[in-house]
Amino acid sequence: MMQNIILKRNNKVVNGTVNLTGSKSECNRALIIEALSEGKVRVENISDAADAVLLAGILRATQESGIKNQEVLAGDASSNSEIESCKSQIVDIGPAGTAMRFLTAYYAIQEDEVILTGSKRMKERPIGILVDALRVLGANIDYEENDGYPPIKLKGGFKQQTGKISIKGNISSQYITALLLIAARLPLGLELHIEGELTSRPYVEMTLAMLETAGIKYNWEGIIISIAKQDFATTTLSVEPDWSAASYWYAIAALADDADLFLTGLTPYSLQGDSVITEIMANFGITSQFRDGGVHLKKENKPISRREFDLKECPDLAQTVIVVCAALNHEASFTGLETLKIKETDRILALQTELGKMGVKLIEKDEVYTLDCSGKFIPDNIFINTYHDHRMAMAFAPLALILPQMEFENGPVVEKSYPAFWNDLEKQGFEVEENEA
Repeated sequence: MMQNIILKRNNKVVNGTVNLTGSKSECNRALIIEALSEGKVRVENISDAADAVLLAGILRATQESGIKNQEVLAGDASSNSEIESCKSQIVDIGPAGTAMRFLTAYYAIQEDEVILTGSKRMKERPIGILVDALRVLGANIDYEENDGYPPIKLKGGFKQQTGKISIKGNISSQYITALLLIAARLPLGLELHIEGELTSRPYVEMTLAMLETAGIKYNWEGIIISIAKQDFATTTLSVEPDWSAASYWYAIAALADDADLFLTGLTPYSLQGDSVITEIMANFGITSQFRDGGVHLKKENKPISRREFDLKECPDLAQTVIVVCAALNHEASFTGLETLKIKETDRILALQTELGKMGVKLIEKDEVYTLDCSGKFIPDNIFINTYHDHRMAMAFAPLALILPQMEFENGPVVEKSYPAFWNDLEKQGFEVEENEA
């Protein structure tokens, strides 16, 4: 039975302390770096997000004892019946998109033959741009079902053919990160040319900063990022708390009448691009004071003047910001949302569908998305479909401050990045009830 969550809030005053899990984005990068470093790099504060726990387990199994033939490490084995009869090592990453991209590059330069697969939705998420780039470098990769999509077979025997490749910058920064993570292990190094506009630039900057901490030198001039073959340094990578998780508490503060929240462990000098939520939510009257080993959030009543939000460098904040604007009847426009259609779900369509349940429209014209709140109403009870997308659940949850009752399909979906989310809401005064669907 699928477990739904019923969510209520009796008042609009929010105060308390929240301890956030480690950043999934940082942790997944750190785990790949650790695996590539041959024991020189150690990771501290591993996130308890399901994706990070899964990736850590896969890499541990690969390195410590190898993966037994036909072993499925995660996900639903029954969904991969067509490939179970082969003799390759099978790694099923379930719905973990970051793990799919990073492991594609990681296994491309390993010796063993591996079939990398995932959930039904994962088989609908494109991987072709990354596979094409790895093939140019010298990787032996075949598609098992549909060209351009998982599952893929990485056949080992990597022999680098060139050190120079080009890749589109406006599809997914994870493709670029996957290549950069393995660059220092390539015999010819890597000279990566980015074609067109770079989406989610802060995520690429995060990757390079973490590689630099691990002793890897790089050069970034214009559209070219260069990393020579080199050894990792002996070091520790400590994973910061998750700014993406923090964004939901900023949204809660923005929708409250009065808010005084303390989020532990966060600093103003984060590698995470989503730390820009402090600047975005300042437009909604939320002040951020960094002291006492974290950040204090306070609500100040002020008019909202900003009407345009460019989210191309922080697309994981898009659902949160759009929902807050809808809740406040703030008819803003949004750009930089191109990558949202290939995430865990088509997040644009999902937003349009779920906001429509309260009469709000998200209208697209020439890649500009505008909210129309003229038909907005407050239903007594609203059912939110999550589409197997953790961020759909968490971005809509703050609406409990303005809606009498909400029910969320598949509450455990939040485990992907923030397993304690519902528990943390309950600790801060929200009524959280489990309901078997």
